[in-house]
Amino acid sequence: MTRDRPFAELFAAHVRARGHVSDGDRVVVAVSGGLDSMALLHLLRFATRLPELGIVAAHLDHAMREGSAADALWVRGVCTAWEIPLASERLGAPPVGEAAARSARYAFLERVRLEHGARLCATAHHGDDQAETVLFRAVRDGEPRGLVGIRERREPGLWRPLLPFDRAQIRAYAEGALLCWREDPTNVEPFSRNVLRHRILPELEARVAPAARRSLRRLARRAAEEESAWGSLSGTLRKMAGVRDETNGFSMDRGALLELHPSVRGRLLRDLAAELGGRLSEAGTHLAVEFTSSGSSGRHMRPCGRLELRRDLGRLVLVASRPRAGEVPVVIADSGEGSAVARIGGIPWRVRWGRGRGAPGAERLSVDAVRFPLVVRGREPGDRLRMEYGTKKVKKLLLEARVPAARRAEVPVLADATGRVLWVVGVARSRDAHPEGDQEALTVEIAHADVA
Repeated sequence: MTRDRPFAELFAAHVRARGHVSDGDRVVVAVSGGLDSMALLHLLRFATRLPELGIVAAHLDHAMREGSAADALWVRGVCTAWEIPLASERLGAPPVGEAAARSARYAFLERVRLEHGARLCATAHHGDDQAETVLFRAVRDGEPRGLVGIRERREPGLWRPLLPFDRAQIRAYAEGALLCWREDPTNVEPFSRNVLRHRILPELEARVAPAARRSLRRLARRAAEEESAWGSLSGTLRKMAGVRDETNGFSMDRGALLELHPSVRGRLLRDLAAELGGRLSEAGTHLAVEFTSSGSSGRHMRPCGRLELRRDLGRLVLVASRPRAGEVPVVIADSGEGSAVARIGGIPWRVRWGRGRGAPGAERLSVDAVRFPLVVRGREPGDRLRMEYGTKKVKKLLLEARVPAARRAEVPVLADATGRVLWVVGVARSRDAHPEGDQEALTVEIAHADVA
């Protein structure tokens, strides 16, 4: 595509080339009233050389700020003037935070799509959004998959036809078409995305790389190609590794798996873990790959909170443990700070971790001596704790501590990725992993949620 062609022509050519829509298709267009969504609605309604589409606009008022009701009325007026049906809704209670607002928005759009029998719902995400997303995920998560950024199509029916174009092109089109739009005042508030949009990326382009946004978009395309390449090979690699479905998980031929490069082994394990609802961190992946070559038969380890990897003679088995009724474990991925609520035996426990000394009763662990991720969970069969005189079953420790049988399922246990129990809260602590001298320490506090 060349940028000297009229933008509407470039857009139509892109839509035709991608083939996501055909004559007669109905498309829902998400319309906030802002510049990008108004330009998209206008393009799909009035641009020539597009397939003949049935357009339905959809506007959700999140009720999160003053003036949002006026935006909804304004969008309704534009849709009436442009002869476009509008599905509009106002939330009864404002969502708490951007993540909740996004979930509510996409649920609304999917409902409108189904109600109107539309094939797709189009949103106005564009190339600058893509650049921000790639940069955001790179610095926040550091996960290669995140570099794929925003996908042009996402099942069941999400479509982003403006993704190849930057905001300057869209603004120039809107101004040339004499469009009006509503400005959202929250777009200048110091949220993380706005900081990237208004400060970081402009500074990068002014002082470091003039084409930073374009380079980030190219990185997203390359990352998507790499993901597609892996997807085309993963089936063959699974056969090579002898992957078989098992109850609650998968098993692999250990000898065949060891013939694969460790990085390929790690990626295969991450994919299998994801299918079981787990997420292997960098540390968890390293531990799992290490275990494939060093773990002896009968041994097991936990590469992440709800997954167990064990060796069974010549096979490696990766399974998702099913938390007992009323149990929600907490995973401590690394030595950073955090907090969460675990539910053990139906009882809520506030878990806090970080580098400080902690409250009385907190456990301090040597960062070098534990294997992340750590997990706060309930007691499991076979759990043992290392004491000064040897190991003892956690079950026996609870009995000796005179914990009533009915309450033993409510006692939290802190364990590391190898399954080693470090702390039975309120009962006993392992002799392992205590920091010495100037060793870097992680402090973990676990207390009843109603008193934490």
